[in-house]
Order: sequence, then structure tokens, then C-alpha cells
Amino acid sequence: MTCGDRRAAEIRGRWGERIARWLLRLKGYRILAAGYRVSVGEIDILARRGRVVAITEVKIRAGLDDAAWSIAPRQRRRIARAAEQYLQGRPDLRDCSIRFDAILVAPWRWPRHIRGAWTME
Repeated sequence: MTCGDRRAAEIRGRWGERIARWLLRLKGYRILAAGYRVSVGEIDILARRGRVVAITEVKIRAGLDDAAWSIAPRQRRRIARAAEQYLQGRPDLRDCSIRFDAILVAPWRWPRHIRGAWTME
């Protein structure tokens, strides 16, 4: 991947995450954090609605099916570890249910929000 390709992917990623945040807000979620990065992993969006905290991964691909299949088990584990670290610093969220969601974004398509896209044991 060249520097120009990497930059274009980064711009697309920011655009997709911005769309995902607006989608969540329109659905009644409050954004707690975006682009949360720690040494063990990263989370695109942490959002809360009621007593549910949605740990949300955003995927931008040419098609929604490609986006859905692009969240690998290794990435899920890294997201879960980052979520654990985030939640340790937020005792106010202790009574909330934690859910792993995905928002899939593709050109000229409505974004798809998948609640409970995966679980971590």
C-alpha cells in the first residue's frame, strides 16, 4: 500500500465513522468516545442508550457483505481488551449491559447497524 493509498483509506475511514456516529445519534445513542486507542486495541465508537453500552466497530468496504466478513476474530479480541480497559475507568457504567455492534458502510448504500454482531465469552 502506497502512502497515497493509505491516506485515501484513512479519509474513507473517518468519513465512515462520522456517518456511523450520526446514525447512532439518530437512533437515540449518546456517543461516549470515538477513536478510543490503547496499547491492547482500539474501538471506533462507544455509545450508550439507556442501560446498554454499544462497543461499535465500523467497517467501510465496496459492499456490505465484504464489510461484514472483514471483522476477524483477532480484531474482535483486541476490541474486547480495549473495551475492558475503557470500562475499568468508568465505574458509572458498571450496571450497564455491554454489547458488541458493527456498522457497515458501503458507497451508495444505507449504513447497516448490526446489534450484537458478536459476543465475547
